[in-house]
Amino acid sequence: MRTTSDFWVSAYIRYRNDQGKPTVLMKRGAMEAGAIFIRLDRLDGCYDLYAPASQLAYSDQQIAQGERLFSAILQQVDVFEVMDRIESEQKFDSDLWLIETECSQASHDLQIAPLF
Repeated sequence: MRTTSDFWVSAYIRYRNDQGKPTVLMKRGAMEAGAIFIRLDRLDGCYDLYAPASQLAYSDQQIAQGERLFSAILQQVDVFEVMDRIESEQKFDSDLWLIETECSQASHDLQIAPLF
C-alpha cells in the first residue's frame, strides 16, 4: 500500500534537512494522492525538476511495496523555466505538491525510474 502524499512529503523534508540539505515545502497539494514535484537548487544558478514517474515504470514489486519513483523532467535550467513548467502542470493538477531542496552536488535522494 502506498503512503499518502502528505506523509511522504513530511518524511522526505525531514530526511533531507537531517542530512544538512535545506528542504522546504513550497506548495501543499492533496493530502492523499497529490502529485509530488521536487525542485532541486544546485546552488550555481541552475535547477532540476523531478516529477512522478509514469505508472509504466513500476514493477509489480514496487507497486506492492508502495514505492514512489521520479523522473527528471528538467535539468540544469534557470528557475523561471522550472516555474513555467510547474504553472503548466498546475493547469492539469491543481492539487500538486512542490518541494524545494538544495544541494551543490545535485543529490536528491529520490528513487529514479529506469529509462526505457
